[in-house]
Order: sequence, then C-alpha cells, then structure tokens
Amino acid sequence: MSPLRFVALGDSLTEGVGDPVGDTWRGWAALLAEGLASAEAPAEFTNLAFSGAQTREVLERQTPEALALRPDVASVVIGVNDTLRCTFDIHAVAARLDKVYAAFRAQDTVLLTACLPDPGAMLRLPGALARPLARRQRAVNTVVHALSERYGALHLHAAEGDWISDRSMWSADRLHPGERGHRALARRCHALLAEAGVASGTAPSAEPGFPPPTRKAGLWWLATAGTAWVARRSTDLLPQLLTLAAAEVRHKARGTSARLDLSASHAVASALAALSVAEQPDAA
Repeated sequence: MSPLRFVALGDSLTEGVGDPVGDTWRGWAALLAEGLASAEAPAEFTNLAFSGAQTREVLERQTPEALALRPDVASVVIGVNDTLRCTFDIHAVAARLDKVYAAFRAQDTVLLTACLPDPGAMLRLPGALARPLARRQRAVNTVVHALSERYGALHLHAAEGDWISDRSMWSADRLHPGERGHRALARRCHALLAEAGVASGTAPSAEPGFPPPTRKAGLWWLATAGTAWVARRSTDLLPQLLTLAAAEVRHKARGTSARLDLSASHAVASALAALSVAEQPDAA
C-alpha cells in the first residue's frame, strides 16, 4: 500500500519544544505520526513547524511547501504567537487561516486543528496583564472553531480541561508541554483520526519514555533559553501589553470592563462575516 503522508504545520508547540530527544525536539506530531503507521500502511511524516511562527508564516511559507507534498493528513495548530505581538489583528488571522484550511481541503486533505490555552494564564501573569492575552486567545480559538466546522476539520478542544492545571504535563517554561503533555496531545489527536478511519496504527503510549527534567535543569533552562525567549517576545509586545493593561485598570475602575469583552466579540464576528461565504467544501 502507498504510505500515508502526514505533514505538520505550526509553531514551537508542533516543532516539539518541551519534549527533547537527544539534541533535538520530538513533540506530539512526531509521536502521532508513529501511531498513524501500521504493518500494512506505513507513514511518511514531515514537520514544517518552527519556533516563533505566526499565521502569516503558515500561510506564506509552510502551506505551499506542504501542499507540494500532497499530504493525506495535515495538522495546522497556530495562533498563540499572533496574540503575543503588537501587530495582532483578528481579521488578518481569520483571513489567513481561511486560506490555509481551504487550500488543504481543495486537495481532499484530512485537516487536523486545535484550540489552545491562553498564554497569560499559563504564565500566571497578573490579572490586568493576563486578561488582554486571554481575550486575544479566545478570539483566535473562536475563529479556529468556526473555520474548523466550515471546512470539516477534525478539531481538538485543547483550550480547557484537567491537563492545563496538571503540572506534570508541562515543561519548565509553563508554555510548552513536557513529554507527558505532548503524549497526551498525540493520543487525543490519534483518537480523532482513528474515529475518522484514518489512523490504523497503535496509539502512542501515555507514559513518558524518559525521566522528566530535574528542577535544576528546569531552572537552568529558564535562566538561559527561557530568558532569551521572554526577551524576544517583550521587544514588541511589552509596550502594547502595558497599554492594554492600563486600559483594563481604567475600565475596571469605571465598572465598564464588559465593554472590552463586547468589543472583542464584535471584532471576531466582523472577521468571520468578512470571509468568503462560498459554498462549503464536502466533509472529509
């Protein structure tokens, strides 16, 4: 039988950050790929995700390369980095994801998507700083939900659940899953694909194959690579985030905080309404 071709698109989560194997990252997508293969049907896996990617990079760089591979299954898990930039625009995010999803469905590719937790909560930021990020992530998740339904994608609801509060699921940076968390994501995606008749192999094991990093190793990571990560993200996000936090404080003092949520909801509705309402593609 011809091999099942699986291509993964996205950012550091799909790249595998938090699940080191030797000198490289593995991650949930690679673990899932192992569960897509069987003795009768091998699998070919290509991971195009890279750290820091936003929806623009997925649309302009990763999607053309993925389409050229003619994948049977494509995962598109993206959006958190968009929320961490001063250029965040839910209209642009929605338009880009709409083009990406449509391109894969036009090739009859099985599309796998996911919504994700908001980074402010994961980092345990103070309320005035966390709420703007949470509002942005909810907006992205709402768009992903709507477009996943429109294009018949297999969608993983990963923005909520016990796994978020389970510390054993997460790496030292609190933003990326550790090996146990990556395995949990891989197993949940495998279940979706198996139910759709796509995954014929054995689901990935839930138990880590490597001991978790020591507390010392985690602190060292935070002091080196983790600090560099925060510095890169703070260059353009921090000034705007402080402005957004000031707005949160003002509205809370006036008792008008609901206006911020209402404005965000209107922006999401406007972004979705602006998309093409062409005939929906057939379900996978």
